[in-house]
Amino acid sequence: LHVQTEADSKISGAVALRLKLMSGLDISEKRLPQDGRFAVKLRNGAVDVRLSTMPTQYGESVVMRLLNQSGGMLRLESLNLPPRVSDALKRAIHKPSGMVLVTGPTGSGKTTTLYASLNELNSTQKKIITVEDPVEYRLPGLNQVQVLDKIDLSFERVLRAALRQDPDIVLVGEMRDQKTAEIGLRAALTGHLVLSTLHTNDAISTPMRLVDMGVPRYMVALSLQLVLAQRLVRVVCPHCTEPYQPSPHEQAWITALQGGRETDLSALRHGRGCSHCNQTGSIGRTGVYEFLEVNQELIEAMNHGEPAHFNAAARRQMAGHTLARDALRLALEGRTTVQDAMHVSSQVED
Repeated sequence: LHVQTEADSKISGAVALRLKLMSGLDISEKRLPQDGRFAVKLRNGAVDVRLSTMPTQYGESVVMRLLNQSGGMLRLESLNLPPRVSDALKRAIHKPSGMVLVTGPTGSGKTTTLYASLNELNSTQKKIITVEDPVEYRLPGLNQVQVLDKIDLSFERVLRAALRQDPDIVLVGEMRDQKTAEIGLRAALTGHLVLSTLHTNDAISTPMRLVDMGVPRYMVALSLQLVLAQRLVRVVCPHCTEPYQPSPHEQAWITALQGGRETDLSALRHGRGCSHCNQTGSIGRTGVYEFLEVNQELIEAMNHGEPAHFNAAARRQMAGHTLARDALRLALEGRTTVQDAMHVSSQVED
């Protein structure tokens, strides 16, 4: 977070009122949280705005999530995935059945990756159903269903109904509970390709997280094809980029992650701030990735039952390609800052 500008309380109150009006919310209700949405048309396309309000002691807190509707036409090529990540993801999603999970915290780009994958697969020869809360992007040719808990239209209920519609591919917005996860994995076992998300810190912990949710081990082992974990980091502004000298603490982090090897730090960069980036030093974001491709060794390790045994097999399969090291790669290429790379590393264990 950073402070972009500050406004008088009278102005901020009027802005909150206007945003609530645009979102179709009750402008007289300031005691309860509310959620709404509205669309804005810009020169380069439409933006869908999700609005959330919450009462605080200083007035209403308003948060907006901006979704570029042109993102519905995203392709995997536009995500700038590292070649080995792109190849693994394409291998997994082009299989006729199995489950592909994209993991990470809220705001890490999971939905964008899933929609880009759907665009890769979308054709008139395939029936694709999505189960979402809410529907993020509208894609032509897809049957998209929004979950509505207030009328008991839950993920579980919609997913059960979707599987009776004879789909080839099903996207489930999130594996929220044991029932939804089990139905999704069973569908993956019976000839469907299932794409979904899960909130885990890294790829290695994901299969056992499903087991902890109550899903049988054999089902996870036989259904799961790929786990892709990701984060987003800021991209250094190309207009005000300048060389950066890391602090001793940052140098120690780089050395530790590189296994003590001497590393060329000449390409490290940061943005000093300019009119192009609104004095932030960065423009846009890019992804940091790691993946776990389920093979026979991992299937046997999952069925073995010992988490330590599985973790060791998973680390061998990943061969050191972790989120932290991918973040460091971007920093050493001058595309993001050391600080952003270290922030990714602090969220996961290398």
